[in-house]
Amino acid sequence: MDRYCVIGNPIEHSLSPQIHQEFAAQTGEPLSYEKVKVELTDFAAFLKNFVSSGGKGLNITVPFKIDAFNSATHLHELASMANAVNTLAIEGTNITGFNTDGIGFVRDLTQRHGFQLASKRVLILGAGGASRGIIEPLLDANPAQVTIANRTFANAQALCELFSGRHGYERLGCVDLSVLAESGGEPYDLVVNSTSLGLSSESILLPSTLVNGSFCYDMSYGDKAAFARWANAQGATTSVDGLGMLVEQAAESFNIWRGVMPSTDKIYQSLRKRLGAQV
Repeated sequence: MDRYCVIGNPIEHSLSPQIHQEFAAQTGEPLSYEKVKVELTDFAAFLKNFVSSGGKGLNITVPFKIDAFNSATHLHELASMANAVNTLAIEGTNITGFNTDGIGFVRDLTQRHGFQLASKRVLILGAGGASRGIIEPLLDANPAQVTIANRTFANAQALCELFSGRHGYERLGCVDLSVLAESGGEPYDLVVNSTSLGLSSESILLPSTLVNGSFCYDMSYGDKAAFARWANAQGATTSVDGLGMLVEQAAESFNIWRGVMPSTDKIYQSLRKRLGAQV
């Protein structure tokens, strides 16, 4: 039986085993899937042992997405653009790195929540690994403008430069988060939180005008989606968490590994019921 797992540190909270076991049951694919905590300095050793033991694929979570990027022998285009890998497919000694985060994000946003990105103004909060994974698929959906806001402005600038060669600065810009917090700026159609902003909604120090009347998407989910709850209280038209993104990116990984795209509705509804309401 082919073996797959998700690795990270911490990993206890991961819902990936439940998701992939549902996909396997649904499609009749024979596989095992588990979650494994890997010590911070042990990624290379774990990967070597996993490959040599015949493992077929890995999902990668914090903090190993850059390690996975550097360890891949081949890179899919989206992973190469994002400079981060969340899925490894293994065939013999060939280790191919993918990034399914952006595909999962856009699919959840447009198909599950009905938000169409074309000609919309988008604000992304954060310039870390989570935002890296979603920018290319987001830009491919043809928004009018995408602005990246980050506490460390240099990191937002670096991200703009990384993607500007394909799409041009006229559609991709950046701003210092502190400046945005003071001014509020123009309203956005979509505000995406890719940070761990605020341990609770009370600690989010942003003007309500930033989200009032906007569609707000928090890439965190469940209890961790403090931004989604805050945005809802500040008058967002719609405010959702990232549970659907988690499920959709997992489906994309499953398709890469097994060559079949599972249905996501059943497991999404099951996890939604388990985790509670959106915000």
